[in-house]
Amino acid sequence: MPYRADTPQSTETNGERLAALRRRRRWTQRRLAQETGYSLSAVRAFEQGRRSLDRGSLILQFSRALDCHPTEITGQPYTPTEADRAGQEAMAAVAGVRRALLRHGRPARATEAEAARLDLRELTARVAHANRLRHSASLPRTAAVLPSLLRDLQVACDLTTGDEQRRAYGLLASGYECAMQYLYKLGRVSDATLATERVRWAAERTGDPLRALASHWFEAGEFLSIGEHDDAADIIDNALCALGTPGTPEALSLAGAFHLKAALNSARGDDSAAADRHLERARATADELGADRNDFQLQFGPTNAAIWSVSLPVEMGRGRDAVRAAEHVTGSLPTDFAAERRSQHWIDVGRGHWYNGQRDEALDAFLIAERIAPQQTRMHAGVRETVRTMLRTRRRGGLVELGLRVGAL
Repeated sequence: MPYRADTPQSTETNGERLAALRRRRRWTQRRLAQETGYSLSAVRAFEQGRRSLDRGSLILQFSRALDCHPTEITGQPYTPTEADRAGQEAMAAVAGVRRALLRHGRPARATEAEAARLDLRELTARVAHANRLRHSASLPRTAAVLPSLLRDLQVACDLTTGDEQRRAYGLLASGYECAMQYLYKLGRVSDATLATERVRWAAERTGDPLRALASHWFEAGEFLSIGEHDDAADIIDNALCALGTPGTPEALSLAGAFHLKAALNSARGDDSAAADRHLERARATADELGADRNDFQLQFGPTNAAIWSVSLPVEMGRGRDAVRAAEHVTGSLPTDFAAERRSQHWIDVGRGHWYNGQRDEALDAFLIAERIAPQQTRMHAGVRETVRTMLRTRRRGGLVELGLRVGAL
């Protein structure tokens, strides 16, 4: 049976939703322009779909002015088309994952069979497998394993003690991280926020200071996603202070990941100088590290730092800089690097070309991203809005087909 969303599917543009939110407050377009600092002509262009409302910083500025959640502008979560069987499968586990998150901290009430099969080594392998699926952007297969995995991890935390329990909490934190990323990629941001809280709770119980610090990387992302840039910056700064001068590869990798998060926070907050500064620190850290690592599932190293060198100009609307950076990154991107990151790179390349006025190149990049990670690309809010804006002036061939797959038509 096809997945049915708990919110109706809509082909409204972000601009149309923005106009509706403005009218809800009984504001004129001129009032919205005054509150956000944009020109009246820009507000009109956004609302009429003549200008793409896809950048995080723009959406956050409007959402703060209108006192709404950013997803009220983006329209997330989206529902996969019925023709997208894999997308339907990816959504099928949302309710089960949500139930597992809600049960967190409750007595597990394990059955005899669950208690008898408790094996931390097996659970370690299952958590590693789930994270491999997530990094490979296989959302349907991730969905298939998460509900039962989270249940078994919760049982393990309930039935173990001492060092074994701390180990179980580490596995549970990693399982919750996997769930959080799965939910976030599907646009289930409220459920993803709940998962982030569970990550922090479980990580604190591992007795591992680095593991606990790593959980704050996701916490900072929650504040960043709603435009609370000062809170996000405080979390990141406190984590970097706690790390001090990293003495191990794990700590160095974590510090680099926090610098990338700080760069994104600054970019979304329209502080380009700080964004560039943190990116340079992340690059220097990656060079010191000397190789790609995946400590705490954060995929930090030279390759990811290079990918972010394209992402950040896109976040700031600097299409020319993004395209120029991509020329140095794309050819050296390892084919075996995580598909979720390679797909994101091509999404950023596409958006950079779009900002640069290169429509054909933008479409080509989006199609590559879709081949690498179909569901992740189709559910991406920036892709959806950009494709919809592209369709406003040209409806032919591959663009129309992509528009149908992402739900823009």
